[in-house]
Amino acid sequence: MKLITAIIKPFKLDDVREKLQELHIDGMTVSEAKGYGRQKGHTEIYRGAEYVVSFLPKLRIEIVVRDDQVGIAVEAIRAATNTGHIGDGKIFVSPIERAWRIRTGESDNDAL
Repeated sequence: MKLITAIIKPFKLDDVREKLQELHIDGMTVSEAKGYGRQKGHTEIYRGAEYVVSFLPKLRIEIVVRDDQVGIAVEAIRAATNTGHIGDGKIFVSPIERAWRIRTGESDNDAL
């Protein structure tokens, strides 16, 4: 099992969800995040005063998949979020040692 963590632009969430549902990959956790990379933030004007917004709004998506689903899941997320511009995001893949479904006690792949 692997944990796929993707940091994406907020308006791309529905596209990611639809692509993963097409692949029958159900269930995800979504959290609001703020950060920057090469974008370095941007400048805004509020009440006539200019200020720098260093941390941009992002979403953090986490899904756990079977080992054989990693490639298709990562490609689906990449395809759904790629605009070709700086700030499209990042995808990370990490190993998961064990998983349990609390309600039934199922473990590992059965818990997914």
